Amino acid sequence: MFKSIKQICSEIYHQSCVALVSLRQFVREINWESELVVDWKRRLVFWCGAIAVGVMAILFALACEQANGLFHKLLAMSPYLSLIITPLGLVLIVLATRRYFPGSEGSGIPQTIAALDPKESSRIRNSVLSLRVAVGKVILTIFGLLCGASVGREGPTVQIGAAIMHSLGNLARFPKHDLEKGLILAGAAAGVAAAFNTPLAGIVFAIEEMSRSFEEHNSSTILMTVIIAGITSLAMLGNYSYFGHTSESLAFGREWSVVIVCGVVGGLLGGAFSRALIEVNKGLVGRMGTWMRAKPVWFAFYCGLLLALVGLASGSTTYGSGYSEAKSLLDGNAVLPESYGILKLAATLLSYVSGIPGGVMAPSLSTGAGIGVNLAHFIHNVPVGATITLCMVAYFAGVTQAPITAFVIVMEMIDNHEMVLPLMAAAFIAKICSRLICKTPLFHTMAQNFMAKQAKVGGAPSKS
Repeated sequence: MFKSIKQICSEIYHQSCVALVSLRQFVREINWESELVVDWKRRLVFWCGAIAVGVMAILFALACEQANGLFHKLLAMSPYLSLIITPLGLVLIVLATRRYFPGSEGSGIPQTIAALDPKESSRIRNSVLSLRVAVGKVILTIFGLLCGASVGREGPTVQIGAAIMHSLGNLARFPKHDLEKGLILAGAAAGVAAAFNTPLAGIVFAIEEMSRSFEEHNSSTILMTVIIAGITSLAMLGNYSYFGHTSESLAFGREWSVVIVCGVVGGLLGGAFSRALIEVNKGLVGRMGTWMRAKPVWFAFYCGLLLALVGLASGSTTYGSGYSEAKSLLDGNAVLPESYGILKLAATLLSYVSGIPGGVMAPSLSTGAGIGVNLAHFIHNVPVGATITLCMVAYFAGVTQAPITAFVIVMEMIDNHEMVLPLMAAAFIAKICSRLICKTPLFHTMAQNFMAKQAKVGGAPSKS
């Protein structure tokens, strides 16, 4: 009446063999070169890459927070430990960068922009967007925060995201245009979206900063990649705002004078910061520039020593990305020195010019918040939180000269849509003022310098 277990197992085995044969026959009959199959294969590569970028960004963020926390635990034992840890740490990072991970220095955004240039050779593109460079970027940025460098993870996440998407592109037969433009743009945009948890800012960043133009052919690709990366971040960390929520707003009229003040001050300071980075990046002239090029390790050591001294002067508040300090300023419960904004600017400048991997986005937002607190002492009848927020977007726009990206990032971070128009106005005023000091955008100018240097050494990032 009932079948024996042996008979049942025999039938299951027989049916499985039949199904396997049918599946093999189906696979053989598929036209893998058909347009439909190729199109879906490309979509799967983009989607898998977007998930990978989102997961990587979250793990990278958690590791950076742990590294920054460990450094502050060491400082709790003695703040003077930074005089040893920071200089020696920067020396080790520069040595590792130049010897094992050339192309990973700096924020990573200039390298990614350079990779998008159609005149660049595939050898340079494959070099700066290789997985080896991406791994080095992760490790060395984390180590930089462990040593007290004033760097952010958001810029490096852009290069890492572009590297992941570029590498996955080899799994599908993409047309040259898609492989060199669409994949890199999508990876960079997904990196910003996942790092800041700001999906809209990821799209705007790809349009305004990475390409300075927008092609309809890439719009859906970038949009879908950003959405998937954002969903991955949402699934792992939940729906949060980078800097929490602020309910501050400005009444139209006299209170809007703060928009002009913040835009001008933030733009001029941001432009001065960018101009300093550009001058050092392209190579200073004279005896100082010659010594920097001949002794890069010693230069990193002295940068680290100065960075530690700035940290001591600030009460150990200028180390790391500055996220917690900016958030505490917005929440109104910060205990920071009055000179925090200027000291944070100096710490970020020293960290970047030392030659270690690390970004300037998060430190720039923190610097802007510190400057906003200073301006709030002179601006009455305006909420302090509104002044801080406006200075954050103004200084960020002054540094990058990407005003749309600046106000969209800050708007999404603080979850306050009532400040959209003031933020937008401050960002555009800041860009105009920044151009008075720094004629060209920071990242694009540094990308041009990077390509010029690679042309001199024959195509690949120098290991010297």
